[in-house]
Amino acid sequence: MEIESHTMKCCCVIGGTGFIGSFVVRALLRKGRHVIVVARNEVPTRSLPDNVEYVPGDFGDKYFIRGILRGVDEIIDLAYATVPKTSYDNPIQDILENLPPLVNMLDVASALNLEKIVLISSGGVIYGHSLNTPINEEHPTNPISPYGITKLAVEKYARMFHLTHDLPVVCVRPGNAYGETQKPFIGQGFIAAAIASILCGLELTLYGESGTVRDYIHVEDIAEGIVAALLKGPPGSIYNIGSGEGRNNRDILDALQPLAQAEGLEVKLKTLPLRKFDVPVNVLDSSRLSWDTGWTMRIPFEDGIIRTWNWYRDNRSV
Repeated sequence: MEIESHTMKCCCVIGGTGFIGSFVVRALLRKGRHVIVVARNEVPTRSLPDNVEYVPGDFGDKYFIRGILRGVDEIIDLAYATVPKTSYDNPIQDILENLPPLVNMLDVASALNLEKIVLISSGGVIYGHSLNTPINEEHPTNPISPYGITKLAVEKYARMFHLTHDLPVVCVRPGNAYGETQKPFIGQGFIAAAIASILCGLELTLYGESGTVRDYIHVEDIAEGIVAALLKGPPGSIYNIGSGEGRNNRDILDALQPLAQAEGLEVKLKTLPLRKFDVPVNVLDSSRLSWDTGWTMRIPFEDGIIRTWNWYRDNRSV
């Protein structure tokens, strides 16, 4: 285990039972952190290591979050209640479920002596239509979905508290996470949906002849990037976390085809027109994170997709 110092620091991970959050928790433990996970469910929705403290509760409740954060050194906030499709279905709900709890947490945190806060934004939607690729953090932010607009508002509130209250906050913008344990069919995560569809013999929907181009990066690399930003990112910074490589949906299916054939399975596909809220191309430049923290992507796509396929194949009932 890597230990950053002789004094064990305490990091509170809000939303630490989610897909990315569960990997962040393990990355923090490898750095010698004591980890408190806060989530809404009475029991964790994903298994957590034995030495992690789990506290259920409403992090939109100021009194609850103030009590949890007392004595905490760091916060990583991954909590988010919606996905791009649901934000379009109900944009008002997208605002109400996400912004008030976040602003409440920042308000409480601004009165505490915290070393660092990391907020998880989205590199996949926050930029909107790209002027060039790969996209760096200076690219204009013009999201075309309510989800992306709310994510941008999260960043703006973080910056406000940083400038007006000296809150030591860093925002990260991950690309499209994929990997073991991601839940399929939730309106987010094409790789998870594709693998689960193939394994279950279901028809997969592709929007456009080749789909959209995305920056797919294994969740373990994203988690390491988030922790790198926590440890070494200067307050006020914004970081992309991506692979720098773009793949469209057809590319993903081509990578899965031989794995499916080896199991005697086929890819069933239905093609529909592109959706207006899908950004056509999104590929991220993560050189700022690498320069400031030393982070590098360690899991090539070719290895990550096999790992992910094998996990779903071996855990079909999960």
